[in-house]
Amino acid sequence: MTKPKKDSADSAKSAKSVESFEQFFRELEATVGKLEAGDLSLDESLALFQRGMELSKKCSELLDQAELRIKELVPQANGEVDVKDLEEDA
Repeated sequence: MTKPKKDSADSAKSAKSVESFEQFFRELEATVGKLEAGDLSLDESLALFQRGMELSKKCSELLDQAELRIKELVPQANGEVDVKDLEEDA
């Protein structure tokens, strides 16, 4: 069985996106934790809430981008594997 070839630029871009998502998500979790603790001033809470909303938006955008890159591996009769977008069947 032949494995599909990955473009090294796509792999690096994908790794960077995953790392960025992970980083943003960790920060979002920490922000939520601070807000849930409830020992902040109103101004601090509002600033953290705004930052949380920004982080949530970034995470959502990165997930949307990742969803667009999802591929389906389709075995061919000759034993090869074809790669196609999942959207093609929709």
